[in-house]
Amino acid sequence: MKILTKEVKTRIKRAIAFNSLKFFGAIIRVLPKPAVYALAASAAKVGFFIAVRHRRTAYESLNIAFGNKKNKQEITKIIKDCFVGMAKGILEMLAFFSKPQLLDKMVSVEGRDNLDEALSKGKGVIMVSGHFGNFPLLLTKLVILGYKVNLVLRRMRDGRADEYFNKRRSIVGIKSIYTQPRTECVKNIITALRNNEIVFMLMDQNFGSGAGVFVDFFGRKAATATGPVVFALRTDAEIVPAFIFRKADNMHQLTIEPRIVLGTQADADKDKIIFDNVAKITGIIERYVRAHPAEWGWIHRRWKSQPNPASLGHPDTL
Repeated sequence: MKILTKEVKTRIKRAIAFNSLKFFGAIIRVLPKPAVYALAASAAKVGFFIAVRHRRTAYESLNIAFGNKKNKQEITKIIKDCFVGMAKGILEMLAFFSKPQLLDKMVSVEGRDNLDEALSKGKGVIMVSGHFGNFPLLLTKLVILGYKVNLVLRRMRDGRADEYFNKRRSIVGIKSIYTQPRTECVKNIITALRNNEIVFMLMDQNFGSGAGVFVDFFGRKAATATGPVVFALRTDAEIVPAFIFRKADNMHQLTIEPRIVLGTQADADKDKIIFDNVAKITGIIERYVRAHPAEWGWIHRRWKSQPNPASLGHPDTL
């Protein structure tokens, strides 16, 4: 019997996943809202038990973050709630993103004046956040409110799935800026900022390529991208943190923080400005994760890369 190669197995898995995505995407749009959330809860229970590797990573991450401050039962509950939140987020995207009126009612906004004040400078806004809550819904709400929104993201490994989600984002009105090719990414970001648009960047994943800085996250060094700060210094765009989290009734709260004051080149050298502000933004992300731990993606190995003494404070050169 011929053994399937790793490449063939990967193609089979991706084909199954993609076709399942299209099937559920077609079916779930006709389900009533309560049925969508009931399905998400069931899917989350199954996912918790079969996603052994991701569950193990979540336990590891939560133990790093909270140590002996939370017992195993508390940590397990956070992980289960995290799985439920991810399932609900995916199904919300598949079921409701073609219904802007429904989406508009699902999200309340706090701090919109902070965003409008930052945009009034005419230099664009770099909106920073994390893989926290249903952040695609955050972007969609901003589009519904009339803002021009760009999402910076990596391409998915499955090209068909990437095209599928890109098309759905485009229909909603979210423009995608892919991180590769690098030159094109930089050009598109700068163009969007010069047009006084919002460029949304996620800053909460391990950035162990040697081009970031190591800052404290839950008391442990975490390799963190510096792109938002670098672009802000280069373009004079404002940096505005924003976060969305789910409330008990499956409504969502979008909170927009005041802009980050970077300081000037006269205040300190560029490397220090970058390092200090990446640490400041990471501290804001940590504050939201502590307040709503089930909203964050614990299945990611945030602390995978650890610094050598010489690498601490090393800036990005994007």
